[in-house]
Order: sequence, then structure tokens, then C-alpha cells
Amino acid sequence: MTETTAAPKPGAKRTALDRFLSGVERAGNALPHPATLFALLALFIIVASDIALRLDLVAMHPVTGEAVRPVSLLSIDGLHRILRQTVTNFTGFAPLGTVLVALIGIGICESSGFIGALLRLLVLGAPRKLLTLVIVFAGVMSNAASEVGYVLLIPLAGIIFQAVGRHPVVGMAAAFAGVSGGYSANLLLGTVDPLLSGLTQEAARIVLPGYEVNPACNYYFMVASTFLIAALGTWVTERIVAPRFGAYSGAVEAPELQRLTPAEKRGLKFAFLTLAGITAVLLWGLLPAQGFLRQEGTGSVIHSPFLSGIVTVIFLAGTMLGVAYGVGAGTVKNDADVIKGMSQQMSTMGGYLVLVFFAAQFVAFFNWTNLGLIFAVRGADFLRGAGLHEIPLLLAFILLAAVINLAMGSASAKWAVMAPVFVPMFALLGYSPELTQAAYRVGDSVTNIISPMMSYFALIIAFVQKYEPKAGLGTVVATMLPYTFVFWIGWSLLFVGWVLLELPLGPGSPMFLTVAEAAPQP
Repeated sequence: MTETTAAPKPGAKRTALDRFLSGVERAGNALPHPATLFALLALFIIVASDIALRLDLVAMHPVTGEAVRPVSLLSIDGLHRILRQTVTNFTGFAPLGTVLVALIGIGICESSGFIGALLRLLVLGAPRKLLTLVIVFAGVMSNAASEVGYVLLIPLAGIIFQAVGRHPVVGMAAAFAGVSGGYSANLLLGTVDPLLSGLTQEAARIVLPGYEVNPACNYYFMVASTFLIAALGTWVTERIVAPRFGAYSGAVEAPELQRLTPAEKRGLKFAFLTLAGITAVLLWGLLPAQGFLRQEGTGSVIHSPFLSGIVTVIFLAGTMLGVAYGVGAGTVKNDADVIKGMSQQMSTMGGYLVLVFFAAQFVAFFNWTNLGLIFAVRGADFLRGAGLHEIPLLLAFILLAAVINLAMGSASAKWAVMAPVFVPMFALLGYSPELTQAAYRVGDSVTNIISPMMSYFALIIAFVQKYEPKAGLGTVVATMLPYTFVFWIGWSLLFVGWVLLELPLGPGSPMFLTVAEAAPQP
């Protein structure tokens, strides 16, 4: 963002918070281009890994008990590994394929005019006072379908906000806050729930043999958190973020909000009929106990090919909806129009691809060196030895998870390291594994939106740069920092209230353990 777009409205008095965030933004944007920054960080990790090895920076693995030592990349072996895996680091970077595949399908929706017509239909009929709340809430709910929020909702929120005369970056910030800052809140179970509960169960069995943790163990707390995050996200957007941006005056033109033409109405009719057909097929595959889109054998939806392949579903659905609209509206006449629409969307991703290349190398180097693992274990050891108890201990644990999240982006990777330490430790203090997992999920979520290690952070920068070409890392961090602080405080207070009132965390999930249950078993 430029200085003019981030500044308060003319004549408005600059608050201390606005001055602080502007300082954060200037400091962040004084850094090199994000791609250059990731390249420099990758070089820094190479050097730091050798220094850490020479200093014998060691941590004891919480599961195996073996010493975890730094792996130096400033060596012949390190050089060979970098040379061999540079390409696979890039092509195997998780968000890359997800974004590209989804955007191919979305491309035809945009080029055919479907997205523009649909937005006009929604904007002309929706109450604008509820727009921010709906976007934050939709962001939270999108977590049940994994990457949908990142690749679809966030850019869509920017378009919607611009269409109603507001700054598009504000809309994207609201969506990003819900999608990533509210990662552990939802009304539905998602793919991450069974993953985390499985790690919690294995960690609990270190001291509680046979203990079982079900995937819905935090469900009640997640439901309450959904409404909290939606409310807090709306408040931050309207009271803090929106005033900093003011009106948008960039080069990207706002979507037309003229009334729909007969051809566009016919296109939307074709698209809605197609959507009904797609929905019918999905329900046919998901509702029966052994539906063809459920996991074979168990009939599980959580582990189903539908959820694991949701990006492919987006691609297919986007293509079919875009083509159906185009045929009805007359904007798609042959297959060449379809391919052209897909290609146009890909042509805008050049900057993102360069950014991802360097980001992928940095993340890979960080994992290879064991520095992230050592940082997590050392932090856990420090907190365990601090002598805290009850609520202060749980709050300190939430803070630790939030800090570690700045260095390790994967929720499951962090929990795989932290669970074997904290789940048994808290169990011996009388806290259930389910409660420990809930505390972890709060901390893991609130700093997602300011962590460059979060897999989709580079994509968010690219989205923002569409409207603010001079935006950098500092722009995104300064914009999202208020959400982090407000979410952290509000969510921690909800968690403390939940513990003090001894409310159930989920079905069949205790909050506390009896002395007999908590006693370590031989």
C-alpha cells in the first residue's frame, strides 16, 4: 500500500495505534521485495545451521529421547542436497499445486462473466451492514474444506468490497482473519480434527495406556469460538483496519454494478441449474453410509476422497459453472474460449510463482536443519520449568504455541513435537488431553495471519499487490496484527471462562482427570 492509502482520512487525528501500525508497515516495507527476503532468509538459514552446529545447540526429542542436533547446510553434503532438491522443493511446495489447479477452474468463471454477474446479484440484494460479518464468518467456515478459503474466498472478498465502494484490501483482510486467524473455529469438523486428535491420543498413551481421543473432542468449544471470531473479526475490521485504508483509488477498476441483462440472467439460470446438478451428485456420494465419495470401508466423511480432493472438486465445479454461464450468456462459444479463460487467469500468477520458488527453498532449508524442531523443544522445556500452575500455565502454553507458530507453519508438525511433552505433563497435573489440545489450537491459530512461515502467506501478499503494487511484507503484517492481538485476548478469555465453568469441550471429552486416571502407568 502507498502512504496515502494507509493513512487516516483527511482531517482525522492519528491515534497511537495508527502510528504504531504505520511504523510496523514502514519497517516491514523497508525490507527487500518478499521474494528477495525469502532468498536472503534461505541463505541465513544455511549460515545459521552451521553456527548452531558449532555451538552444539542440542534438544532432546520428546518421543525418542534422542538428541536432536542441527544439520549444517554449509557443507559438501548440504550443498549436494540443495542442488538435488531445489526443483522438488518448488514443485512439492504444498500450496503451489493447490492454488494453480483451483485457479484454472476459477479462471473460466471470471472470463465468462459468471463471477461478475454473481457479485452484482449478491451486492445489489445483500444488506451492506452485514457484509463484513458474513465474510469473516464464511472465512471461518471455509476451514472445513481445507484450502478453499485461501484460494477462493480471500480474493473474492476483495472484489466484493470494491464493488460496494470500499477498499478491497479491507475485504481481503476480513476474509484472511476468518480463514487463517480462525483456523481452529468451525461449526463443522474438518480434515485437521482427526489428525490432531490422533497425535493427542498417542501422546496421552505415554502416561495413560489405552486412552482414546475422538476427532470431535473440541467440537463444542469450536462452535462457540466460531461466533466469537466472527464478532471480533468484524469489530477489528470496522474499527481499526478500515479507517487506516479509507477509499480505494488504485488502478484496478471496480466491477460494474448495473442491473443484470436478460443474457446474464439466462447465464445465471444455466449456472444455477448446473450447481443443482453438482450438489445432487455430491449428496448422492456423501449422504449414504457407503456413498461413493466416502472413505472406502469405513464410510468416513472426514477421511473421504471428497475432502482430501476438495481442490479437484473446486476445479471441476468452477469449470462447469463457468462454461454453463458462458453458454447461457453467450460469452462462451467454443472450447477455445474456455482455454483462453483458463490461460488468462494463469498469466497473472507470474509474480506469485517467483515468490513461491524462494519461499519453498526457505521452508525446506529450515526443516532440513532441525532448527524449527530444536526451537520448539527448547521453548517447551522452558515453559515446563517455569513452575506455573493451572490457568497461568495454560495461558503460557497458548502463548508458547502462538510464538512457535511464527517459526513452524504446519499445525500438525508443531503438535507432533509439542503433544508428547505437554499432553503427558498436563495429564499428570489433572488436565485432560482434550483440554491441552484445545489450548494448543487457540495459540496455533492467532498468529497464522502474521507468520511468513504460514504456507499461504506468500499468496496473500500477491493478492494484496494486485490492488497495492507497492505493498510488501510489512503491509500484510501491519494490517493483520490487530486481529492477532484481539483474537489472542478474546479467545484466551473464552478459554479461561470455559475452564472455570468446567463446560464440556466436546462429546465424551472430559476437561479434568481424576487422580487415579492421571497417575502414570507402568
